[in-house]
Amino acid sequence: MSASSLRARVRSEMNHEIKEVARRHLAAEGANLSLRGVARDMGIVPSALYRYFPSRDALLTALILDGYEALARAATEAEAGVPREDLRGRWHAVCSAVRKWALEHPAEYGLLYGNPVPGYVAPQDTVEPATKVVLLLVGVLADAGDSLAPLPSPVPEPVRADLRRLLGERSGAAAEEQLDRVFAAWTQLFGLLSFEVFGRLNDLISARTEYFDHHVGLMADLAGLPR
Repeated sequence: MSASSLRARVRSEMNHEIKEVARRHLAAEGANLSLRGVARDMGIVPSALYRYFPSRDALLTALILDGYEALARAATEAEAGVPREDLRGRWHAVCSAVRKWALEHPAEYGLLYGNPVPGYVAPQDTVEPATKVVLLLVGVLADAGDSLAPLPSPVPEPVRADLRRLLGERSGAAAEEQLDRVFAAWTQLFGLLSFEVFGRLNDLISARTEYFDHHVGLMADLAGLPR
């Protein structure tokens, strides 16, 4: 192994170890990460840590990117396992995979979808990974084509303009309406998940999976997917 390959391997292993320790801090203390605290747990001086992550925000961004990628991977694998013609099955698979990931990784879910971290502004390169699950659901609606139920009310033109911008300025009422339907379901999905992950359903709903499945069906109805 060449010296440069060895350095790259050591750097990759250190990056991985730093992020693993940081995730433990997330689980114990929330998103108010301290690089000094992470360095202390690793038994190294803070200046050594700064060679890998020059700031708290750089470490938070790395954790956020990892979280979005892991969530998208779980949802993509679940959706790919359902026959293409089973539109509601694909919709349910995506939503259920997101729930499973959130319950298994509550601290990382909180970093992605919980309260904003004071003083932290996510960079632009977090936007594309954050949209991957949304686009999976858009793909389900796109495959539904003309079988989608009509919207009960038209999308207001200012909202349509925002949706068109998010679609890369591509015109086409169908694509804009599909994204609008997914956004409506997306906000409901993460409302459900946040209530469950953060304990808001405690002492209210005990049949959590049945409750979730029922609401995923309602989201599919709202999105216009045929039964």
